[in-house]
Amino acid sequence: MPDDLTSPRRARTYRWVIMLGALAALPAFTVDMYLPSLPEVAADLGSTDSFAQLSVSIMLIGGAFGQLVIGPLSDRWGRRAPLMWGLALHVVTSLLCAFAPTMDVLIGLRLLQGFFNAACGVAAMAVVRDRFVGAEAARILSRLMLIIGVAPMLAPAFGSAVAAAAGWRWVFAFLALAGVGMAVVVWRLMPETLPVERRQGGGPRTVLGGYGTLLRDKHFMALAVLPGLGQAVLMSYVVGSPFVFQEYYGLSHTQFSLLFAINGLGLVLSAQVNASLVRRVAPIRLLRSALLVQGVFAVGLLVVAITQFGGVVGLLVMLWIVLAFQGLIPANASAIALSRHGERAGTAAAVIGAVQSGVAGAVSPLVGVLGGDAVAMSAVMLGAWVCALAVLALATPAYRRGGWTQLA
Repeated sequence: MPDDLTSPRRARTYRWVIMLGALAALPAFTVDMYLPSLPEVAADLGSTDSFAQLSVSIMLIGGAFGQLVIGPLSDRWGRRAPLMWGLALHVVTSLLCAFAPTMDVLIGLRLLQGFFNAACGVAAMAVVRDRFVGAEAARILSRLMLIIGVAPMLAPAFGSAVAAAAGWRWVFAFLALAGVGMAVVVWRLMPETLPVERRQGGGPRTVLGGYGTLLRDKHFMALAVLPGLGQAVLMSYVVGSPFVFQEYYGLSHTQFSLLFAINGLGLVLSAQVNASLVRRVAPIRLLRSALLVQGVFAVGLLVVAITQFGGVVGLLVMLWIVLAFQGLIPANASAIALSRHGERAGTAAAVIGAVQSGVAGAVSPLVGVLGGDAVAMSAVMLGAWVCALAVLALATPAYRRGGWTQLA
């Protein structure tokens, strides 16, 4: 294992965590910075609320396909080259989004935007697997959640400020600038982490063979689905909350941004708790316990939404708890899954990321379809959790006596 990440000089490790966390956070920032402007975008482009929500969800679909393409490329050509191309094209599509004349065009461009900046998530996860395994990988991924968690805390506030000062189109100009900044950081500070001798050769047949190996590993696929269902819980909140809290409950842009920051803080705190616990507790044990507790409060969230018990405060409290437990699920599931296929970390990371984006992108629009209110948002979140529990219980040995040792 390279010295620069195992050295006692923690500053070098922190540099990697910050850099990889910022990369992994760029797609999330691209989603969250745009959220406060959704009602204005719908009105400005003469569209509906549900189509405005689709412009968020469609980016996840693009990200799913992007990761499936970029993952094998990173196993063959290394991590840096696909990442730099992805960042460059993220900048281009962000600028084109700023000039979108209709909602249809904006949705198409958001699809491409998600496709290209998928390179960031693939690179971040693959680099972690290049350097770490097992519980240590789960710990580093949890540290990355600290950086990723800053996105929902800061992005809506930035987006609201930019939109208030110059209009929602300038939000995309800011995202283009962020892509340029990340490209400079990668170019100057991130060395290649995949040596030539470890790269996957061959053409499309080799790529398909790698995907076939992963698809045949039922435990890997079950673990890969769990972050996606967890992301569906989170994204159902993300796409529904601007309308639930700004239109139904009358919160201002500033209040909504503060709400988002508070919920983001819950994700950050739980991720850091996970990073500490994973040193002493097997990741699979943390995963199964967190999922069960999250489900109790997901049921409570739906009850509060239906009965309106406690009003907006009651809804926010239950939401905070449900989202906080989300910080303990993706890192552990991803770390266990990646540890099973270190020889093709880029492809494995692509499958995990693609499933995560694809499932979340497919599920979250149901919030708008079901009415876009608090009940619809809570019901979709609970439904995604039920599916996650079923996958963990039925497709892995996590809840069988002694079975967790097969995944630890």
